[in-house]
Formats: sequence, structure tokens, C-alpha cells
Amino acid sequence: MATLGLPALNTQGLLANSTTGLNVAQLVNASMAALEIPQQNLQNEQALLSSQSSALSALNSDLNAFQTAFQTLTSLSGALDATAAASSNTGVLTASSDSTAAVASHTVLVNSLAVTSSYDTNELASSSTTFGTGSFTIQVGSGTAQTVTVDSTNNTLSGLATAINSMGLGATASVVTDANGARLSIVSNTSGAAGDLTIANVGGLTGLSFTKTQTGANASLTVDGTPISSASNTVTGAISGVTLNLVGASTTPVTVSVSPDTSSATTAIKSFVSAYNTLIGDINKQFATTSTTSSDGTTTSVTAGVLMADPALSNVQEQLLSAMTYSMSGNNGITSLSSLGITMNQDGTLTVNSSTLQNALSSNFSAVQTFFQGASGTFGSNLTTNLTQLTDPVNGPFNLELTNISTQQNDLSQQLTQMQGQLAIEQQQLLQEYSQANAALQTLPLMLQQISSQLGSLSSFSSPSPTHG
Repeated sequence: MATLGLPALNTQGLLANSTTGLNVAQLVNASMAALEIPQQNLQNEQALLSSQSSALSALNSDLNAFQTAFQTLTSLSGALDATAAASSNTGVLTASSDSTAAVASHTVLVNSLAVTSSYDTNELASSSTTFGTGSFTIQVGSGTAQTVTVDSTNNTLSGLATAINSMGLGATASVVTDANGARLSIVSNTSGAAGDLTIANVGGLTGLSFTKTQTGANASLTVDGTPISSASNTVTGAISGVTLNLVGASTTPVTVSVSPDTSSATTAIKSFVSAYNTLIGDINKQFATTSTTSSDGTTTSVTAGVLMADPALSNVQEQLLSAMTYSMSGNNGITSLSSLGITMNQDGTLTVNSSTLQNALSSNFSAVQTFFQGASGTFGSNLTTNLTQLTDPVNGPFNLELTNISTQQNDLSQQLTQMQGQLAIEQQQLLQEYSQANAALQTLPLMLQQISSQLGSLSSFSSPSPTHG
């Protein structure tokens, strides 16, 4: 019988390739990598927006800090309206003032200090030494006399002090101990004549007596020739906006001078400059570029701030630089920041000449006030207008951009959510398809074995019979 003319099959190579199967995870990941490119682009865009938002938020914080520092100068109760009071004799009195005090000099004569009423008891061996029981009354000023009862629970100096203090009589009791023993001291809580103490109606109390050691009296002084009586040695109201702290009496008048507080003004102006320099410096960083070079001197990359191409930032920078160089007319020579010794550097930051600033504050303080606090046409009013626009919570350029970025980020988040859902479906489909292909491939060795077996049977069947002689 003739052999069938079937082609020979190279089953070995096919089986060798199919025995390993498909790397389904690798194939799915490779396919998904291409599909995920649009998603990665959206994520990169989202990351850039986040960086821009952070940069804008930081600049907005700088801008608000600068406005706060500036408002310290424009406020009518701020640093430029602060006053300082000085005494010509601090051994008699010291003085302080607030922004309501008028710049002027006053003559003060302190005749006597306010004193606080007090009583002492006779001395006993110790704070725990007992004495007879009984009662007495304590009266503060013109108030009602209050009875203090002494019995076996409080007939010691320490016990009596506790009892008096717990009654809220308007006087404080304490035990004073020295080399001679212990005694009870009772001091009025109110200084001056109104707090004068009276201890009376003492009954019993064998071994204990009271002696008045100080009669309450008001301070006596004259201010610019006007007699003043004060229950306290801290005198307010005698000079508007000024507090006098009486230390001692004197027959010689003391001069109290109220003048602008140039120290506070200097600090506030320098803080204003510092806040501006922080703001303009951080803006400058957004426009600065950094080059990276390789070992052969070739520039490999150039990086810049994330807001370098932001036109709104350029506009803010221009407004600030223009406001800082604003010049007004007249005002006794204080017409610009340079009149105060504040000059602009090439990068837009400011430098303060402390000597020039101090001279302007010392010799021309009212003009400095007008420069910052004056009405239309002054440096202060011009910068106030600019900062009001720049910091507007709705229409300020930084706030507008932050709002816009937030909207874009929300839109991107929605797109990414939808895209991720679609990609998840694509991934499942690919996983299913490749898994099916892999399963089919895994059956090939068995099929090939079956075919080979069948072919072997056919070959045996079709072989010619041996020839007989």
C-alpha cells in the first residue's frame, strides 16, 4: 500500500513555544500603558495646577502680611500716632501715654502720695498662740461695719487671718513674723481716704489689741496749676491720654513731656519694608531661571518658577513697583520713600538708611504722618487703593486665579474619575481576552500529541508489506 502524501509537521518547535504559555499580566500591563497615557497627561496637568495653587497661596499670604504691616502705619491708632511720655524726675513720678495724648509739656507738683489704711495687733509668741474669744468690727471707709466673731476655732493669729479673709470685708489680713514674735496686719484693699479702716467695738479678746498704723489718704498734686486729689498713686484723667505713676513727694515741679513715639514709628516702618521685601522677593523667584550644565559645559536644562508665564503675576509686580516709587508734592519735603531714606534696589527690593529715617521722624514727624495717613494724593492713599484691589477676596488677581485653578482641578478630578472607570473596564476586557488566548495556547501541546499519535497510526497502516521469495 502506498504511503499517504501528508506533509511532515514540525511539532517540536510549536510545542516548545506553547508549553510556556502567555505572560498575561505583562501583556495586560503593556497594553494598559498605552491606554493610560491620556490619564497620565491629566495627572501631570493636575500636579502643575497644584504647584501653581501652592505658589499663589504663598504669594497671597505675603501680600496680606504686607497690607497688615502697611495698615499699622495708616491706622489713626497705629504706630505713627503712638506717643511717649517722659518725666524730668523719675524719682518723683514716671509717665506713660497712649495715642489719644496730645503732644505737649505739662508741669506736675506732687505734694503727697496716696496711702493705704492699715492696723496691726500687738505681738504674740507665734502665729498659733491663743488669745481670748470675743468680737470686733471692721469698717472700710463709709461702708457698713462688719462684725468678726472670735471663738475657740479661730482664736490664733493664723486662724483670725483666715476668718477675716474669708468674709470679704474689703481688707486683707496676714501674719507678720519677725525677731520680736508674730502680729496680725490688716490692710485695706482700697487705697486713699475712701479705703480708710476703722476697727472698733472690741469685746473680749484678752491678750489681743489693735493699733492703727496708717490712715488712708489721697494723693495730692497739681497738674498745670490745677489741684488734683487721687485715691491711687496711679493717676489717670489728670492729663488726657497720660498715666502718672507717683513715686514720691517733692517741692520741685516735674515736667512731663508728651512727644511722638519715634521708636515705635521706626520699628513699624522697617517692618513695612521687610514685609514688602519678602513679597517682592518671592515674586522675583517665580521669574528667575536656573540652568543645569553638564561636565562639558553644555546646558542640559533650564527651570523656572511655576508662575513664570502668569500675566497676572507680572501685573501685580508692576503695580507694586509703581506704588513704591510714587511721589507726592509739597508735604514739607517728605514726598517719597526716598525722603525717608528708603531706596529701591535693582531687583525691586527696598533698603532703609536708618540715619535718614530717624532724622525725618525727629525733625518732621507730622509730615511723615501725612505721607502715610493723608487723604487723596498721598503715598498712603495711593498704596491703600492698590492694596485694596490686589487683596480683594473675590476680584483680587491672586484670589481670582486660585478660584479658577480650583475649578480646573475639580473638572480634572471628574475627568480622571471617568477615565479611571473606563480604564478599569478596558483592563478587565484585556485580562479576559489574554487569559482566553493563553488557555487556548495551553491546549496546543495536547492537540499536537493527539495529531502526532494519529499520524503515527496512519504511517504504520500505510507501510508496504514485506516481499516473500
